[in-house]
Amino acid sequence: MKEKKKFQILKRQQPWRDAFYYQKTETLYHFCQRFLPSHGDRTVDQMIQAARSGKQNIVEGTEDGETSTETYIKLLNVARSSIQELREDYRDYLISRNLTIWTKKHPRYADMQDFCYNNNKVEKYIPFLNIWNNEEMANTALTLCYQTDSMLNSKLKKIEKEFVEQGGIKERMYAARTGYRQAQEAELTHLRQEVQRLQALLTQHGIPF
Repeated sequence: MKEKKKFQILKRQQPWRDAFYYQKTETLYHFCQRFLPSHGDRTVDQMIQAARSGKQNIVEGTEDGETSTETYIKLLNVARSSIQELREDYRDYLISRNLTIWTKKHPRYADMQDFCYNNNKVEKYIPFLNIWNNEEMANTALTLCYQTDSMLNSKLKKIEKEFVEQGGIKERMYAARTGYRQAQEAELTHLRQEVQRLQALLTQHGIPF
């Protein structure tokens, strides 16, 4: 007989520490703490809070996502909004100090994009914190914001697609109950057929039962 099918109700999520977009938000939070001046500047405080909000809402959303797809989507959207806010603050930082925002025409733009894309964890950036100047640091942070936003957007689209196709926890609970009953009925039918087969075999050999 076929092995019983296992019905999963809780939606197991990728551990948030392994998600590249989480690792990038952790790096951005570290950037804000190490790079921005800590002189009670209100904008700096807001940037630090935005970076922390991006990071923490990914953690909370991923944990809650096992039971609530709606909460998962909501909190990842909050994380994305926080990163977008941080991105605009870094743009303002560069503009207000007459520093250059690196675009595709800048000679270091492509290398910066590749470096940020291929390096997510904060330890990859630590060696440069005392080397990069303000313009280099802010453009790197700006790039990380853009890439994190793009990753979160792709993740949200994937979650929404899965929700449309598979439903939320209520649908999974219903499917699990229905599937369990169907499996029980199939097993009972199999047992009845097996009894009938054995009875026929006993009758064939003249063995009373």
